[in-house]
Formats: sequence, structure tokens, C-alpha cells
Amino acid sequence: MPSSQTYAVVGAARLFALLAIGIPIVWLHQEQGLLGLAVLSGVWVYQGVTSTRRELELSLSPSTEAATIGVICALGMGDSPVILAALVVPPLYATAVAGIRTMIRTVLVELISVVALGLMWWQEISSEQAVSIFTWVMAGLGLSLIAAVTFSSDRIPDPLAPYRDAQEHLKQLLDLAGSLSSGLDVGVLGGELLSQVSDDIPNRGLVLYVPRGEALTPVASTVELESPDAMASETLANDVRMQAGTDPAPIQIGQGFAFRVSEQAIVAGLRPSESDAGRPLPLAAVARDIADTAVKLDAALLFAQFRDAATADERSRLAREMHDGVAQDIASLGYIIDALAARPADEQQAKALGMLRDRVTKVVAEVRQSVMNLRTSIGENESLGAAISNVARHLSESSGIPIRVRLDEQPTRLRPEVEAELFRIAQEAMNNAVKHARATSIDVRCQVYAPEAIITITDNGVGLQTARTDSHGLKIMRERARLIGAELIVRDNASRGLTVSVALKIPRSTAHADAVADAGSPTLLEKR
Repeated sequence: MPSSQTYAVVGAARLFALLAIGIPIVWLHQEQGLLGLAVLSGVWVYQGVTSTRRELELSLSPSTEAATIGVICALGMGDSPVILAALVVPPLYATAVAGIRTMIRTVLVELISVVALGLMWWQEISSEQAVSIFTWVMAGLGLSLIAAVTFSSDRIPDPLAPYRDAQEHLKQLLDLAGSLSSGLDVGVLGGELLSQVSDDIPNRGLVLYVPRGEALTPVASTVELESPDAMASETLANDVRMQAGTDPAPIQIGQGFAFRVSEQAIVAGLRPSESDAGRPLPLAAVARDIADTAVKLDAALLFAQFRDAATADERSRLAREMHDGVAQDIASLGYIIDALAARPADEQQAKALGMLRDRVTKVVAEVRQSVMNLRTSIGENESLGAAISNVARHLSESSGIPIRVRLDEQPTRLRPEVEAELFRIAQEAMNNAVKHARATSIDVRCQVYAPEAIITITDNGVGLQTARTDSHGLKIMRERARLIGAELIVRDNASRGLTVSVALKIPRSTAHADAVADAGSPTLLEKR
């Protein structure tokens, strides 16, 4: 961002140019030249005034100013050749506000403007005029190159520019949110897109994939494919993804096919067994037909990525504040209690101080556990089951309660936002079992067959109790489940204890879901 000193230098250059042009015109009584001088003064006065409110961006761009000055010079050079001296200023202005590349473009713009309009207006350009044009343009170019060093060192970086851009984009997002007819639910939009594909392409199964790191994650499918078919579909989708260029060609091998439907999404599927595998499918035409839905899906995916990044930043900020603020203050209270307990007034006070010290120790442990919960997240290389296992291990070590974790995972990952919500639900359920259930053992089972998953946390504690008015844990878990389209079930066990189960079912298009239901084909969740 140019400094005020830079704009002052450009303003001084314009003033001296006006003096150099205006004095000869007035001295020689060139009336036509006075009109050109007045217009030129108006343009540069406007530029000078608007430069004082740079945040409003009202000033003419360097290229626009160059074109304007070129037109003024072309119309006035027949009566007042001295006006061509104005060609020196636009390159200097371009160098000051945008750099050398913009300056070169500005020189070309003003040169083309003055020559082209001069030929149109005056029918010809004399040799003297041509020499003057060349001289003043080259003078502006040379002065700009010399001044570039000063302008570049004087250019002040604006540390708030990214925040201003983010602020503007967030405002636009909030304004647009109310007009999104289909919302920003990835699962719903993915199912809608697959339904449209199914209307145009006969198939026995479709899967919608989006990239996650170096792998692909299924977002939605029409039916549950058998393992060999699912692997074949994922392989074809990866082949499309690995193609170079921005417009990869669709792939059709045997009964399998895959094609890109948007910047982030790929559809793969299998034709019916009785179909002619050799007949080419109109995959490119289908991609064009569903372009509108694909745009909505991409917007939903980008919003999910933004939400995840914002959530992670906020959790890290809260963890830092708790660790550096509340945790340190409570620890300081513990030191004060230790000092008082070293010299108690009587036995009763010593006993009270001992109880208070134990309570402070427990509070510090809970705060540290909360900080760990806030900082714990799922990385690109850590699966959902591995993240849950790490939390269970830490909770078991700090509480002394054995927590057994059983994992049943496939390599294919869930979407990041889905994994994050399932992880937080499991984390909250385990924390509740440790803090409130008075359990002596906790069992956790995590089954992930993307894009479906079931997580179950069972304890042998006191079971479901009446919730406190200030307790929001169960409500938050239900909200998290609702965000990803999962079902949360909390029930007392037959003997004792509590079971918390969250089940994520695959989103399917209506037509195929009805067909599967009529055929009595069980889903992954029903099979287990």
C-alpha cells in the first residue's frame, strides 16, 4: 500500500506538469490549448482529492488515467503541442501505486490512445508531433524506472489487508446465506446430484467422492456396493482424479465408469449387469446437465472447510486462554493454600485446608483435561478410531478408570467435518462417563465403513440421571449429531450403566432408497 509521501510525490509531479504546460499556453494565447489545460487540470485535481480517501477506491486506475490523458493529448496536440508533456505523469503514477508491470502496461495504453485518436482526429501525425510523443513517453518511462526504487522502499505493507478482505467476503457470505434455496448440507446436495445422474445413466450403484489429502472420501451413494464393486468404483474415481489438467476426461472400463462433476467432486458407478458394456455413456453431457447442482455442492464443501478451520482456531484460542489464565490462577490458589496449611491455627483449620487443597487439585485436573480436549483434533494422517483411542488412553490414565476401545475401520475416511463432529460426541460421552457416572469400566466401540459409522460408549455407572439446569452436554451432542445427519441414542442399560450411541447412515437418492427398501436389502447399519 503506497504511503502518503508517495502520493505527495505524484501530486507534485502533476503540479509541475501543469505549470510546464500552462505557462507556454497562456504566454502564446493558445485558446484551444486552454480548454485542454482545463480538462487536464480537472482530471488531476480529481485524482489528488480522491487519493486522500484511498480506502474508498474512488481514484481512476493507472490504465484509465493513461487512456484519459492520451485522449486529451491527442485532441490538443494540433493547436498546443506542449500539452504532450502530460504523457510523463501516468507512468509515474502507475509505478507509485502498483509497480513496474502496471507502469509498462500504462505506457502502452497512453501511447496507443494518443496515436490512434490523433490519427482519427487530425488524419495524420506530423514528424514533429511523433518526435514529441516519443520523447515525452520515453521521459515518463525513464523517470518511472528511476523512481521505482524510491517507491518500492516507501511502499508500506498493510497488515490488515487480509482481514479486510476476509471481512468483506464474510459479509457477502452472510448476505447470500438467506438466498441459498438448497442450504449448505453436503449430504443432501450430494444425494440430489446422484439422483440427477441416475435419471440420465442406468446404473446399479453410484458413489460421490471428494478429495481429502491424498485420498478420496465418499460423500453419498445410491446403494451399498459390495466390497469388490466399491473398490472398483474408488479406483476409477482415483484414475479421474490423477489425470493432469483442469478438465480430466471421463473413464469407462467394462461396466464401471467415473467422471468429474465439479472442481471437487467425482462420480463413479457401475452399469446394470445386463447392459451393453461396450456402448459409450454420455458422461460429459451429464456433467453439463448437473452443473447447477455441482456448483451448490462445491459451495457447501468450501463452507464446510471454512467452518472446520474457524472452529479449530477458536478451540485453540480457548485452550490457550484457559491454560494461561484460569489454570494458572487456580494453581496459584493452590500455592497459597499450601502456605497456609504449613502453619495451621488448629487441627480443625488444618483439616479444612487439606479438603480445600484436594478440591483445588481436582479442579486443576479438570481444567487440564478441558484444555487437552480443546487441543485434541483429528489430523490428515490420523483416523477417527485412532483419535478416539488417544483420548480414551489419556482419560484412563488421568482418572484410573479402565477404558476399552474396539475399532472396526476401513481405510476410506469420512469427510473431515463428519469425523470432527463424531469425535467430539464420543469425547463428550467418555468425559461424562468419567466425571458423572461413577463407573468402574467403560467400553467404546467405533465402526467406520465410510460413509457410514457407528460409535457406542457403554459404562457400568449409575445410569441416566436428572440433568442439572446448567448442564448442556447432552444437548450439544444432539446438536452435533443433527449437523451431520446422524442419530444419537442415549439409554439406560438393562443391568446398570448407560449407553450412548451415534449412528451415521449413508445419504441415498430417493429412487434408489425405495428400490433397496422394496428389495429388502439391509444397509450397513442394519447388518451390524
